[in-house]
Amino acid sequence: MKFTDGYWHVRSGLNVLYPVEIRDIRTTDDSVTVFASTKKIEHKGHTLNTTLLTVRYSSPMKNVICVEYIHNDMDEVWPKFPIYRDENAKVEVSRDNGKVSLASGKLSVHIDPEAGWKVDYVYCGRRLTGTGYKGPAYIKNTQDPAVYMREQLDLGIGEYIYGLGERFTPFVKNGQVVDMWNEDGGTCSEQAYKNVPFYISNYGYGVFVDHPERVSYEVASEHVSKVQFSVAGESLKYYIVGGESMKEVLENYTALTGRPALPPAWSFGLWLTTSFTTDYDEATVNTFVDGMLERDIPLHVFHFDCFWMKEFQWCDFKWDEDVFPDPKAMLKRLKDKGLSICVWINPYIGQKSYLFAEGKKNGYLVKNPDGTVWQWDRWQSGMGLVDFTNPVAVRWFKDKLIELVEMGVDSFKTDFGERIPTNVVYYDGSDPVKMHNYYTYLYNKTVFEALEESRGKNEAMLFARSATAGSQQFPVHWGGDCSATYASMAETLRGGLSLGLSGFGFWSHDISGFERTATPDLYKRWTAFGLLSSHSRLHGNESYRVPWLFDEEAVDVLRHYTKLKCTLMPYLFSASVDATKKGLPLMRAMVLEFTEDPNCATLDLQYMLGGSMLVAPIFNEEGIARYYLPEGSWTHFLTGEKVQGGKWYGGQYDYFSLPLFVRENSVVAVGQNDRRPDYDYADNVELQLFELRDQAVVRTTVCNTNGNDELHVTAERKGDVIEVAAEGEGKPWKLVLRGIHRIESAEGAQWSDSEKGIVLVPDFPQGKFTVALK
Repeated sequence: MKFTDGYWHVRSGLNVLYPVEIRDIRTTDDSVTVFASTKKIEHKGHTLNTTLLTVRYSSPMKNVICVEYIHNDMDEVWPKFPIYRDENAKVEVSRDNGKVSLASGKLSVHIDPEAGWKVDYVYCGRRLTGTGYKGPAYIKNTQDPAVYMREQLDLGIGEYIYGLGERFTPFVKNGQVVDMWNEDGGTCSEQAYKNVPFYISNYGYGVFVDHPERVSYEVASEHVSKVQFSVAGESLKYYIVGGESMKEVLENYTALTGRPALPPAWSFGLWLTTSFTTDYDEATVNTFVDGMLERDIPLHVFHFDCFWMKEFQWCDFKWDEDVFPDPKAMLKRLKDKGLSICVWINPYIGQKSYLFAEGKKNGYLVKNPDGTVWQWDRWQSGMGLVDFTNPVAVRWFKDKLIELVEMGVDSFKTDFGERIPTNVVYYDGSDPVKMHNYYTYLYNKTVFEALEESRGKNEAMLFARSATAGSQQFPVHWGGDCSATYASMAETLRGGLSLGLSGFGFWSHDISGFERTATPDLYKRWTAFGLLSSHSRLHGNESYRVPWLFDEEAVDVLRHYTKLKCTLMPYLFSASVDATKKGLPLMRAMVLEFTEDPNCATLDLQYMLGGSMLVAPIFNEEGIARYYLPEGSWTHFLTGEKVQGGKWYGGQYDYFSLPLFVRENSVVAVGQNDRRPDYDYADNVELQLFELRDQAVVRTTVCNTNGNDELHVTAERKGDVIEVAAEGEGKPWKLVLRGIHRIESAEGAQWSDSEKGIVLVPDFPQGKFTVALK
């Protein structure tokens, strides 16, 4: 939202009041409160009829500083984002020659009263950002009662801003106007399903605006050297998040707002759906499932989309008996084929559903101000909205889902949650404007908890479309309604990378596009991208997505990448466990891993899959890839080709390959099962070691499907000797020196040559061995 008219003027009808002079500073052991007048006080008369702004600085946890601007100190209104607070966080407040500072860990804020209004945020002596003259402001609209609070934080030269949720606009947010307001706008617009008021900078800090309602950003747009954010109302609260790196900033941000749970291992396999408006029954489903099995395509999850329920009755959580007369038996037959089951739901209840009358009678639905149930005809005729602020309604909704779990359902696609009205009344009195974005948090939390209650810890996962800050705790999320075009495939990736830089660890998308039907070429290219993503789902709108409907080569391509992903599960699952501990996304923007490389700052057509593997999907019919490799040695995972980084590359690839490179000093754990994503990852795991440089030390961990460590291996190179140490459960494993075909000797391990390189099998699964290189 813009308040100025160029540099000199204020927009018509606005009165902008900004701090001009600090009149008082009060300190405690863990906070600083600043009182700033909005005009220069030259005599006592100036203290009358003058606006005084209160600014509070505190710290909820190490390396995070909370900033609050307050005009009128009003009672807080719900809902509010849950924020982690470390009661043992050490905060230091100091005064020096009139200047005041507050430090939390290595992050500090410095206030200089002599400069009028000047505030700097510093990490380890390095200024990150700050605010100054005409930066923060309290803004009145002279035409109506609307008031706003804004902040402007400095942008450095060469500084780029990322994140703000899953956004399909350009990856770098500089120059954009971004409003936090969840909407169902597809992937082709500036609207977003997942608005997260957090951005991260390549300067090594993040900013989280602690408001669930609409937050309006002007990112180097209204003022080209500032990030401006504003909210309606009498106060503004935000957090500066510091760290040694962009990774550590994400780690601190997700500690503040919540880390993602670990999705069950089976969820990483291939998902196939009925698609949306297609015709299907059990025979159709079996045709798809059996067709995949007959073609040797490993299939792991089958999803029933909306029409598993009878039309006009969404949601009643009842199978359409005209189409599925015995759903429990059907689900058992599907599960006997090795499948997990997902069904579509949303939080809307059509008037024709028996649940509508039940919800209306018991007060489980959101109401109008006059006490009637809020309804509209969009999506489902006469639909109401479940009131998740009512704990009894939450229990009611959970119990309906648990009935389905007991029938054989393993997961829920939690669709929608964006079309939330603002002229309604909630059970707990929550502000309906703040609830617009926050509703999805309560909705997905409810469903996730129902799965944890009924299936147990580490067995709960969703396929969610809408989200806000904190929703990363309830994975997995997918990218919404994309189209069957290469342009939409690219915008989809941009959205996923932005979401990963907003604290979300796991993300998926509709392989080959939701709207329309892909060409065979696009289907095969998107398949490679989809199976080299966190989660992998074939889904569409009006047509099926089984590969043989495209061409026979599509069958082979889907089989190839599905099996590849299954073998990569020891590596991928360990990276997923890391996401739950540190908040790092499985699919990482290049700038997150290579922040110091200026070439990586704007890259949005390639990504790191975990910390070691680089993926560059192909976005054209010619099969031509153009990609950048940062400094160091890189090895193509499939072909073994070695290239040096620090430059751009191009090349043509068939459908069974793409740029898939592993960086030097990396270990990729490869499993021996290409049929399933859930197996014993540590049993006979192959640890592929890539280009270990002299004096380098690499460590890798292989986890089991519960997320517990089973094998730790450390490799250290000293000159021409590699020392390897392992500890774990005692299961057999092997080490492959990729690209090395001759060694001098191996002490404590048996070795042999292979196409990939030297294979070493330790004499004992635990202990040490050494390798002498030629």
